[in-house]
Amino acid sequence: MNRKRIFNEVQDVLTSYCEGCFVYSHHRKELGRNNAHKFCITNCTVGQKLKTIGKKLS
Repeated sequence: MNRKRIFNEVQDVLTSYCEGCFVYSHHRKELGRNNAHKFCITNCTVGQKLKTIGKKLS
């Protein structure tokens, strides 16, 4: 898979699931931006999917 396809796949996931995410906005409001981002990467299933897609770039 080439890099451009992988970036497009990541962008599709971000626009489909992450744009306007209630959980992210709630965590951001209550705990701050860094904690909300950390939650998305470590606990959210979409964040885990993004990590597996990103591993294809290495």
